[in-house]
Amino acid sequence: MKYLFRLPDGNCIESVVMRYHYGNSICVSSEVGCAMGCRFCASTQNGLARRLTAGEIAAQVYGAAADLGEKMSHIVLMGIGEPLDNYENVLQFLGIISSPEGLNVGMRNISLSTCGLVPQIERLAGEKLGLTLSVSLHAPNNALRSSMMPVNDAFPLEVLIPACRAYQKTTGRRISFEYAMVKGVNDTQSCAQQLAKLLRGMGAHVNLIPINPVDGSAYTASDAANVEQFRSQLEHLGVNATVRRRLGVDISAACGQLRQEEAGG
Repeated sequence: MKYLFRLPDGNCIESVVMRYHYGNSICVSSEVGCAMGCRFCASTQNGLARRLTAGEIAAQVYGAAADLGEKMSHIVLMGIGEPLDNYENVLQFLGIISSPEGLNVGMRNISLSTCGLVPQIERLAGEKLGLTLSVSLHAPNNALRSSMMPVNDAFPLEVLIPACRAYQKTTGRRISFEYAMVKGVNDTQSCAQQLAKLLRGMGAHVNLIPINPVDGSAYTASDAANVEQFRSQLEHLGVNATVRRRLGVDISAACGQLRQEEAGG
């Protein structure tokens, strides 16, 4: 279920509620637009308009809960925007949402996704919040990752991966890596081997996500057989990997499809 929220200044953001057997999970936005420029993501197509306040992030959770008349048991900071690019407001939001006076959502039920802003990852490790950190990786080498994600030019893999290892050591929490599967781009057996080598010894988990369709993007999803071969190769090489279900594609609410929209009426 996708929600479109109109903000007081007229900007609009999107959130998505996913219902599971264990409760309701809401994917919230942290910014209006995004400055990161990832080639496969709709959220960044219009650039960054502004960062959301802590209250505006929290309002997405409270609004959806009020509309459904149901508690949001899990929070995912994986909507529009780069959460760590809005560090102070996101940190304040986490305090609000986890407080007994707020929604009392446990930190272990909160996930934050980043494209890899290394200074903020290092700072977040020091907070020792206990949340789940997901890193959007999407490629096993710098050349390929830079072609997909401009942020890699600033924070290449030889800087990002050690920061992730340090985060795990400091917090005791396993990191998840997101890997969007793009046909003929990053789905080869060679890529699987490079990825396994890159993550060796981390005990990390890799979420394989057949890329979702986005207007204006030439990328297409890997075939199901290719995705399974990739997953199997990672497992064979000692890396835990699963294929994420593609939820919400039909309403443009899936991973990479959320964008700054205009509300009618």
